[in-house]
Amino acid sequence: MNQGKISSAEMQEALLAMGEKAKIASRALAVMDPEDKNRCLLRMADALLNEKDAIKAANAKDIKAGEKNNLSSAMLDRLRLTDKVIDEMAAGLKTVAGQTDPVGKILSETVRPNGLVIKKISVPLGVIGIIYESRPNVTVDAAGICLKAGNAVILRGGSEAFHSNVVLAEILNRTAILSELPDGAVQLVPWTDREAVGLLVKMDQYLDLIIPRGGEGLIRAVCSQATVPVLKHYKGVCHLYLDENCDSAMALKIIQNAKCQRPSACNAMETLLINRTLAPKLVPELARMLNKCNVAVNADFDYCQLDKRANLANDNDFYREYLDYIMNVKLVDDVVEAVEHINKYGSRHSDGIISGDENNIDYFFANVDSSTLYANASTRFTDGGEFGMGAEIGISTDKLHARGPMGADELTSYKYIVRGNGQIR
Repeated sequence: MNQGKISSAEMQEALLAMGEKAKIASRALAVMDPEDKNRCLLRMADALLNEKDAIKAANAKDIKAGEKNNLSSAMLDRLRLTDKVIDEMAAGLKTVAGQTDPVGKILSETVRPNGLVIKKISVPLGVIGIIYESRPNVTVDAAGICLKAGNAVILRGGSEAFHSNVVLAEILNRTAILSELPDGAVQLVPWTDREAVGLLVKMDQYLDLIIPRGGEGLIRAVCSQATVPVLKHYKGVCHLYLDENCDSAMALKIIQNAKCQRPSACNAMETLLINRTLAPKLVPELARMLNKCNVAVNADFDYCQLDKRANLANDNDFYREYLDYIMNVKLVDDVVEAVEHINKYGSRHSDGIISGDENNIDYFFANVDSSTLYANASTRFTDGGEFGMGAEIGISTDKLHARGPMGADELTSYKYIVRGNGQIR
């Protein structure tokens, strides 16, 4: 598998062949015994651990190329595969294998007055296309979760992680074949040309869903071209609101984690809202902490009067996803103003309140229109692994089908099974 030149016609023909193979595989996966799927996932986890050296060698090529191409520190952080990351990928597969199978669940059962028995049963979606940038761990997470839910998957990674993705996909494919999964269950698009994305997202005769993971530009490009349904989030403009009666020590600890633990993540905090009454006492200590962590601050005029190191923000700053050691700060009068700000500038991803007032927490939960809400905890927990899913296929800010971190359960649909004994209408 390589990035060799290929004509548009040849690329389209090859992608259609992949799609047909995936569709056939998806039908076999849909009725596959859960234990067979689980054995395959466990073997995949072991294979990753046994081939760490090959994975890291391929990843080193991508890191070297990324540094040469001046990728940002955030992008390089997403790209890097360490022993710890590989261990986490393997652990994620094992966790997914140990979960209850999401296929074949009876979601509801009704007996009608005429005697018809109607069951609503969970079923796989079919064939899922994953389009992603930078993060080669998505290759493993996506394949594992799709297989658990009985779906075939076609993966298309970015050029910056090409070598890493090829090695990971080869390990997964080899293990799938040894585990007697149907041919075409896991496939990687062998080209990183943008043209491949445009062709893939229009293959609605074979694909049932597209999930893009990456920057806002990629996701908007996918949505603008796709004829296949798309599940996505554009960006993570995540907020924390510090209420008047919050525990200041706890608040500072949560802020540091939400912003600094991994600023390149989509669930990292980008904007901090502080109750105006709390600000004079809290801001000096907050400013010292942010300075120590090398976090640059863009803030409203009132905050800048309390922290001379801060830069005056403009309105557009509050819409920005920095993915870096930069954040916004604004003083607000109360939880009502905080909610109004979040609903205007946020991305419906992850937002939180730090408060000792249950009424204010309840108001925040009821009125903020985001997929995941927190009280007295870091936004960094919006993650499939942290939610007990083992791994995640992505995070959705959509409201149809799935919302928030998506695991195997979110990659199923349902169908109705109706049994009768001669009823007619």
